[in-house]
Amino acid sequence: MTVIGVDDTDSRTRGMCTTYVGDTIARRLEASGAAVYRVLLIRCNPAIEHKTRGNAAVAIHTDAPPESAFDTAGSVIDELAETADERTNPGLVVGAEGPETVPEPIAAFARDAVRDHHTEAAARALSGEAGYRTRGWGNGRGIIGALAAVGAWRALEEWTYERISYRAPERWGTERLVDFDSVFEAADTFYPAVWDTVDRGSGEAVCVPRTPGPVLFGIRGDDPSACRQVTNRIESEPIDRARLFVTNQGTDGHLRPGTVEGVRDGFAYRLDGVVASSPETRRGGHVFFDLGDGAETIECAAFEPTKRFRKRVRNLRGRDQITACGEVTDGTLKLEKFAVRDLVRTTRETPVCPGCDRTMESAGRGQGYRCRDCGTTAGGKIEQSIDRELECGWYEVPPRARRHIAKPLVRGGFDAETHPER
Repeated sequence: MTVIGVDDTDSRTRGMCTTYVGDTIARRLEASGAAVYRVLLIRCNPAIEHKTRGNAAVAIHTDAPPESAFDTAGSVIDELAETADERTNPGLVVGAEGPETVPEPIAAFARDAVRDHHTEAAARALSGEAGYRTRGWGNGRGIIGALAAVGAWRALEEWTYERISYRAPERWGTERLVDFDSVFEAADTFYPAVWDTVDRGSGEAVCVPRTPGPVLFGIRGDDPSACRQVTNRIESEPIDRARLFVTNQGTDGHLRPGTVEGVRDGFAYRLDGVVASSPETRRGGHVFFDLGDGAETIECAAFEPTKRFRKRVRNLRGRDQITACGEVTDGTLKLEKFAVRDLVRTTRETPVCPGCDRTMESAGRGQGYRCRDCGTTAGGKIEQSIDRELECGWYEVPPRARRHIAKPLVRGGFDAETHPER
């Protein structure tokens, strides 16, 4: 067995897609007589500084000899990678063992790549110790993701699927021709086995990218058969080729438990705390509030692209107990989802005179309240019930704003009731 890892072949401005490079490598290996057992799509830490568009790496599991696998993969990267963009720095790693038997240090590297940070030097050193063949283009930073992809099958436990359909090369860079009614119909038919295909709230087909490149659309889900059936039901321009990827998308693998005091930029966390300030809508429509777990607080944000999710955030009140999940950048946690653990359901209000129906006034410090008109008194503020528009349980950003690796609530496995967005 041989495992091929590839990363960082696309460009934000020029296009291409690492999954297309991986599919091309797999096809050339198969054309040479080798078997390809599976192709992985691995999403690494989305909070790192030098990430690619979706921070994705690809692994190909094959029975091709390591030498020919290395040569084939290298020639495909030479041909397809957008290395004219100085920010594109591909990496290739090839290991000569089964994907489930890679050395534990390689598996540990892959686990950490999803929620931590690595250096190219560390990746090269570890590859050398394992006897892997490597090649880098540009500064070679893609070797980090490529090595993570090699170790991912042993490292990770939860998997989902994405069937990606590609355009004919002559259509790249032109408007995609996809019938959105057929997308919505197929998505409705196979939900929830297939998820994040459309955003019903905004009317968007989120499976269809807007960036330049070879992808026509990608169908994600827990059932590979359902992903294929949705693909077949979508009316579109001709599909040039398609492949099913096994992936860690939709797993929340990037989230790490933490405390407000211990958070650092460049990581994604799951934090328990108490809402310490009322949510505030600022310029641009972004919503902010503070979350505390003791003496320390952190600013949390629901940015404008999360659309209706912001209403959920605005309905929070001081002293609500929640769990907040998201990436920390510049000291702010960018909310991906949150769970309401306990809601404040009463508030202390100045009493109203039962005779005059007027709000009482303070009678002086420590002397309670008195009606200015009739003299009726009250000993202090009274408890009043609050109508809350939130319930306990999990809330999430809509599909249009979801990170690739973030877990949709509809997939289940959460520790409280869920309120999925469709």
